[in-house]
Amino acid sequence: MSGDQQTREVMAAEFDRHRPYLRSVAYRMLGSVSEAEDALQEAWLRLDRRPPQDTVDLRPWLTTVVGRICLDVLRARRSRREDYAGSWLPEPVVGEEGSPEDQAMLADAVGLALLVVLETLTPAERLAFVLHDVFAVPFEEIAPVVDRTPTAARQLASRARRRVQAARAEPDADLEVQERVVDAFLAAARKGDFEALLTLLDPEVVLRTDGGGEGPLARPPVAGAKEVAEVLRFRAPVFAPLGRRALINGSPGVIIGPPGKVISVAAITVVGGRIREIDIIGDPAKLRRLSLR
Repeated sequence: MSGDQQTREVMAAEFDRHRPYLRSVAYRMLGSVSEAEDALQEAWLRLDRRPPQDTVDLRPWLTTVVGRICLDVLRARRSRREDYAGSWLPEPVVGEEGSPEDQAMLADAVGLALLVVLETLTPAERLAFVLHDVFAVPFEEIAPVVDRTPTAARQLASRARRRVQAARAEPDADLEVQERVVDAFLAAARKGDFEALLTLLDPEVVLRTDGGGEGPLARPPVAGAKEVAEVLRFRAPVFAPLGRRALINGSPGVIIGPPGKVISVAAITVVGGRIREIDIIGDPAKLRRLSLR
């Protein structure tokens, strides 16, 4: 085996060792499993074409490369999103309960509610926040990725942190509480029980829908318990008979569709025993990976 081939195999093994970490970084940055995989593929191509001189610990180098790739994707996305109708929501990580494979897939999933808040940050703020606050990357390593000084990178993360804390709805920690609320929500939706829906909704509940920028789900957010319940009452006859509870980014939510097909996914954020956020994702491009029983 030649020296170059041996070095390439060592780098490939190191890349695979860091792949779960890099995928977590990319998914939090992009809110898309498919785009995160594309970012990792591009990072491998760059590593293969021009490896760093120090190949003993590739993690800092790979973090920088994946971060820059994600920044480019986010900046391009912002320019395309100007004409997007409705809400743009992240691509969900979904698994039905009881499967070891699903549990492994969901173990490192970040809540959809947090990803929605991260979408409000600038690309540089998002990168600084994700790398530092989630993955403890030093600001000295973040600074060159965002073309800032370490002090400026710290300020980016601080500003992002304040915005996240102000906007984020912290879900109930007790999964059983969340499950009971989601089950009650499904029961009320199936019956078209307007009053029961109202009791489950927080007064400040927000309903967001993402149909891919077109179609019946391309609507602006709806806020307020009565307003959201009214929308759900008219939609319930369509989706409720096909709805069933599943894990959406690690929390109980609803998948809608017959066995083997997913029409839409509803991520439900439960705060204080009531539903604070409902995020319905019906964009076919974000659901094509899903084929649940």
